[in-house]
Amino acid sequence: MGGGQELPERMEMRTVVKHRTVGEVMTSEVVQAHPDTSFKELARLLTSHRISGLPVVDDDDKVMGVVSQTDLTRRQATRGRSRSGRGRVLRALRRVGHVHPTAPPALTAGGLMSSPAVTVHPEQRVVDAARIMERRHIDRLPVVDEEDRLIGITTRRDLLRVFLRTDEEIREDVAGAVCLHGPAHDADRLRIEVRDGIVTVEGAAGPEINTTALIRAAWRVDGVVGVVNRLTADRRDVSSLPPGGL
Repeated sequence: MGGGQELPERMEMRTVVKHRTVGEVMTSEVVQAHPDTSFKELARLLTSHRISGLPVVDDDDKVMGVVSQTDLTRRQATRGRSRSGRGRVLRALRRVGHVHPTAPPALTAGGLMSSPAVTVHPEQRVVDAARIMERRHIDRLPVVDEEDRLIGITTRRDLLRVFLRTDEEIREDVAGAVCLHGPAHDADRLRIEVRDGIVTVEGAAGPEINTTALIRAAWRVDGVVGVVNRLTADRRDVSSLPPGGL
């Protein structure tokens, strides 16, 4: 799907490619905890809601940290816990969730959470949030407003929905982005191919095309996982000079 094609003439219109934002894909109803939430209650929240982590907020709804299944099972799990499946982890949480009422008070969200929390704002692009998750090795990002108050949460699953796009859909958006970085008659000579989210741009780029900006624009299209630059310089002006040059 999405084999190489010449840019269509309709792409001469300078439309700006729309990027999905975190605010469009986030979940607004967030399961959350407070610093004094007990170990037992944390385990109950994770298992009953079938989630792998939740944010910890203060009395002003500002995010202090995040508690995950790993945080709760770290003290009980063996060194091989990273190889255990989700079902095994959930079973372990159910067991530790029934701890005796006199469990140490230090086992609270405030003592178990990972802090500071990595957060995003609703206006940030989905692709940027996905890259943050990949770079920080995390599965969820609390979404905060301009005052850092919790307003939602986004997960890898939420972001994945944006990247489940066909190669042809991606190619059309890349073609539109390419047309923003050079005259239409120059951009039309370029070829764009998309396979499995990897974009290949090839052809002779005229002097009026900003190839660096063009490649960056391709990277910014939702669903793009890689860009191959096979652009070459357009030598027509040079070849038309008389022998000996100017």
